[in-house]
Amino acid sequence: MSNDVREELGRQASIEGFAHQHIALGILMKKYGNVSLVDLPLSTYDIVIVRKIEGREDFIRCQVKTAKKDISFTGGTRGGKDRIYKSDVKKYIQSTKTSDVVIGVHPNSSGSFDLYFVPTILIEKLNQQSISLNKIRPLKNNYQMLEKCKDHEYVIEECIKLGILTN
Repeated sequence: MSNDVREELGRQASIEGFAHQHIALGILMKKYGNVSLVDLPLSTYDIVIVRKIEGREDFIRCQVKTAKKDISFTGGTRGGKDRIYKSDVKKYIQSTKTSDVVIGVHPNSSGSFDLYFVPTILIEKLNQQSISLNKIRPLKNNYQMLEKCKDHEYVIEECIKLGILTN
């Protein structure tokens, strides 16, 4: 593959990634209202959902990923021709330290989008860099999983019930 083709593929992937952040933002904004893109270039998450729980504000940090056949859990890398890193950010796997949930944006056959909510608690338990959408079908548009993504006991027990994890 030539450098020109590789550069164009990287550019298109970047555009698609930004578009998917905005698509996820719009879907989440309609449901939760107080949702915002994070405009910090070195942030490990893209969207913040702010909710009131028992009179206090709760924040859900969301990392958005394009999901075609699988969802990648890695961050810190950039595609395209010009990949000069001026920060200390290197490739990493999403964890509870970097975000609360990875949202896979998947274009469906009807022309709209499905959101797969993968809590970083689950990602830490799986200990892998990506997962096939077929293995996490029960997380598709599963807003309860999004809302409880920081509840360790709920995430693990529910993922066992759903067949995503084994005992």
